[in-house]
Amino acid sequence: MNYVPVRPELLRWARERAGLPLDSLITRFRKLNDWEMGRSEPTFKQLEAYAKTTRVPFGYFFLSEPPEEPLPIPDFRTIADTPLQHPTPDLLDTIYAMQRRQAWLREERIEQGADPLAFVGSVAMENTPLTVATEMRRILGIGTDWAREHNTWTDALRALRVGLEELGVVVVINGVVGNNTHRKLDPMEFRGFVLADHYAPLIFLNGSDGKAAQMFTLAHELAHLWVGQDAVFNLLDLEPADVNVERFCNRVAAEFLIPENEMRTAWTEALSTNAPYQAIARRFKVSELVAARRALDLAMIQQGAFTDFYNRYLDRERNISTGSEGGGDFYATQGVRVGRVFAEAVNHAVREGRLLYREAFELTGLYGTTFDKYVSKAGIRGD
Repeated sequence: MNYVPVRPELLRWARERAGLPLDSLITRFRKLNDWEMGRSEPTFKQLEAYAKTTRVPFGYFFLSEPPEEPLPIPDFRTIADTPLQHPTPDLLDTIYAMQRRQAWLREERIEQGADPLAFVGSVAMENTPLTVATEMRRILGIGTDWAREHNTWTDALRALRVGLEELGVVVVINGVVGNNTHRKLDPMEFRGFVLADHYAPLIFLNGSDGKAAQMFTLAHELAHLWVGQDAVFNLLDLEPADVNVERFCNRVAAEFLIPENEMRTAWTEALSTNAPYQAIARRFKVSELVAARRALDLAMIQQGAFTDFYNRYLDRERNISTGSEGGGDFYATQGVRVGRVFAEAVNHAVREGRLLYREAFELTGLYGTTFDKYVSKAGIRGD
């Protein structure tokens, strides 16, 4: 039997990189503890299986030491009382896939003579959050009370997504890596990220998060686009990282979703109800936590009241499953996993012979007849 001399620290690094505790792998790799301690070595087949399980390229196990894999975009994830963990393969693979999409779309739009999108990077942090939020709504063609026009969070989120797509922004909402339902994205690791670009800006929302939470994440990412700054973040406890651009984008997002003047009027009405945060959340199509945080930031409630509500909110949320980004219909789900504006660009290039089907499959994650069925069912244009 052929055993492979692999450094124990590489085996341990692979497991920790994947976020897998030792106990969860022992049943499949019975000697894993011995491998990590250097007391024995895996066979070639065992190492292949271990690489697949931990989602580590097989060749990495022959390195002299674990490689550095920093996030390819600024990491503005916040932490509580523990060190910020190494990004998981799920997060890394998702960012890489979106970067490939963006790179192709950028080149495609430039070749087709598209103009750069003027709003990307159009504001500076010297502006007030009110000024930036007002400009964002102007470009989108919506008013301060736009969310009230929609019945549900889902409707409001969809309307905002469609509005952004009409501006040329690729918006992707996905709760798994690609279409792999066994690789669910963890909103505690990240809620979203943004890839700012003048020709092909892209926003990614973690679809495993709740719809109301996605709304705040989307607004936060919008602010990043207007500033022109890439970022990945999780907004733990709704607190941004201790970085100027993150604090600024959070304030812009809050003003965009719940304008201060509207909030002061609505708060008076909300106090007459038994659930003021819920009343604000329903009106502005945000989560109750966002509503409470806005009330705190505007000095409408004290820190103690917010903390009490926050703890109750977390207890309740732990018992409620978060929203899904696409429902049960596979092709309906692809509408948000691929992004309509991106799908139309790909289909257009395929129809004109500038993109091979094989390349279209790799870019969209839809293979064979699945791609054509999606294009047909979703009414994706190719002209």
